[in-house]
Amino acid sequence: MRLRSLLFVPGDRPERFAKAVASGADALILDLEDSVSSSAKKVARSAIALHLQERQGGVAVFVRVNPLDTDLCAEDLAALRGLSPDAIVLPKAEGAVSVRQLANRLAEMDIDAPILPIATETPAAVFQLGTYAESDVRLAGLTWGAEDLPAAIGAATSREDDGRFTPPYELARSLTLFGAHAAGVPAIDTVYPAFRDLGGLAAYARRAARDGFTGMMAIHPGQVAPINAAFTPDAKQVEQARRIMAAFAANPGAGALQLDGRMIDAPHLKQARITLDRAGETD
Repeated sequence: MRLRSLLFVPGDRPERFAKAVASGADALILDLEDSVSSSAKKVARSAIALHLQERQGGVAVFVRVNPLDTDLCAEDLAALRGLSPDAIVLPKAEGAVSVRQLANRLAEMDIDAPILPIATETPAAVFQLGTYAESDVRLAGLTWGAEDLPAAIGAATSREDDGRFTPPYELARSLTLFGAHAAGVPAIDTVYPAFRDLGGLAAYARRAARDGFTGMMAIHPGQVAPINAAFTPDAKQVEQARRIMAAFAANPGAGALQLDGRMIDAPHLKQARITLDRAGETD
């Protein structure tokens, strides 16, 4: 499953589901948590369950439930009993223990789905980012959030005036990136809240792709196209990757080669394979 863009949709707004599907997002995150008021949770559960029952292929559908230690989460899972969303998004996740607990509860409810933890929303969670690799749980990826954590520790903001993250949240972002790759799952960057600033979004998404993230969450359909573009290798990158692959294919015993006046070796070959995979080329 390619996960460049994951678009949040409030679960109590089923009239938005079709537009979200048509946005070009690789996955929808139908939300039962923050974007849905307490009074609308029941409506949201029913709408999401109906959508999962009626869908016929197409875009992947994830469901974000409420935090694991709440009665709301139990009610969310009961509403999803016997259904198979493409993933369950777990807020306030705190490492391997959290995803194991959720996996057990999913099995009890006959819900066949991997888990996408939002892995930095509490102070304790930051210290557990390395444990997902040892969880023995099916993960759809690993992502992080920059809103709940500053609120949890009394910070004024997670961002500088120019929109960049302050050092504590750059650290959380980086640890999520490495935690995801250590677990061998997609590293999904957090949302860009200024949804009308498409230029800023595009620049942020390009930096995320440069840094090693494989996708990003979105809060508005208009954000999907810039995100998809940022996480899709361009023609020049694809051609260079093909040339690196071809050079090593022609010299199967070589550890290092020269190409265009520079040395290339095993890390370049690995990156070329990743680039072609992200471009949708299997060779």
